[in-house]
Amino acid sequence: LIATAHGNTLDNLLMNPTLSDLVGGIQAVTLSDEEARRRGTQKTVLERKAPPTFDVLIEQQSWHRLRIHHNVAEAVDAILRGRTVAAEVRVREEDGSVRVEREELPPPTLQERPSRREPRRRAAEGRPLAPLQVYPYGIGHNRLQQAAQNLHLPVVITRQLKGADLVLTLKNYYRKRRQPISEAEERGIPIYVLRSNTVSQIEEALADIYELEPVQEQAEEEGEVEDVFAAAMREAQEAIERVLNGERMVELSPQAAYIRRRQHEMARAANLYSYSQGREPHRRVRIYANRRI
Repeated sequence: LIATAHGNTLDNLLMNPTLSDLVGGIQAVTLSDEEARRRGTQKTVLERKAPPTFDVLIEQQSWHRLRIHHNVAEAVDAILRGRTVAAEVRVREEDGSVRVEREELPPPTLQERPSRREPRRRAAEGRPLAPLQVYPYGIGHNRLQQAAQNLHLPVVITRQLKGADLVLTLKNYYRKRRQPISEAEERGIPIYVLRSNTVSQIEEALADIYELEPVQEQAEEEGEVEDVFAAAMREAQEAIERVLNGERMVELSPQAAYIRRRQHEMARAANLYSYSQGREPHRRVRIYANRRI
């Protein structure tokens, strides 16, 4: 697996909700008291969900520089446990020779993007955004239009595959390989596969396609901002512990859909019930001791 349109590092791929299954995916697991003490961690931790699809992963960092993870499973486990990641770097020199180095990477910060329901993204380096002809297959046209409007992107919906710049579809449609998908592959048209037909998932794909960047808040410029994903996971863990200690319900802060999904997984791993409450962009998770009546 060599780079993707969604980022060129392993941790970026790992935190992408659409593609993380390629490297094993992430799930929340509740450890026993003894195991948590042995590891020196909280009881609820993130672990790899399944074996990776690929054994080896190559990060294409530039035209002449590659970073190679020879064992994807071990690299993912190290990232999730906050350990350094050992990798091999290969650099092509001007004379054509290849220099091979060993690199010890510090534990990356597993960070999800902020919710895109608010205007928090802009084009990289102020470059103009070119209109794209998008052929949606299994994707609601109204939702695609809404997602494009939310991000202020010049997306043009086309009903003809000929002339389309890309295809947007769902995982189950892609697996069936029906005529529009096979024809797009024959024409060499890029295909972006979504997990679900929701505005937030479409926004996620469009932001990756247009290579949008988060707009930094003032607090971030001052170095005071905390990792959004890590903070949300800590809040969920604290809420779980409060419910396990006797509270009937704890409400979490509003989060993006992909962060809420991780919070639901944590609650489920702790044998608790959780529900999403409210409307975007203020939708949030509530964790209960018993099934809500």
